[in-house]
Amino acid sequence: MFLAGLVTVNITLLIGVIIAYVYRKDAAPWLQDHYRFLIRTFWIGSLYFCIAFVLSLILIGYLLWPLLAVWLGVRCVLGWMAVRKGQPPARPGSWLW
Repeated sequence: MFLAGLVTVNITLLIGVIIAYVYRKDAAPWLQDHYRFLIRTFWIGSLYFCIAFVLSLILIGYLLWPLLAVWLGVRCVLGWMAVRKGQPPARPGSWLW
């Protein structure tokens, strides 16, 4: 749902974070780390989005939009690869990857 947010103007991303909040308490410990990772991805991405938006007003932020998309894509792929292995994300508390 997070990756689909790149196409759906973040609507599925919002649905995904709500699902993560709902299911994180009942999940297995290694899966709780994934939910934490997804929730942090949403809030950190929201912060980066606001920064890029404000900087877009002075034309600098237009360079940040592709970087924000790449950042979201990399975080989602790394998290997905860890889930497939049945492991928690390597660094669930990181701000980058």
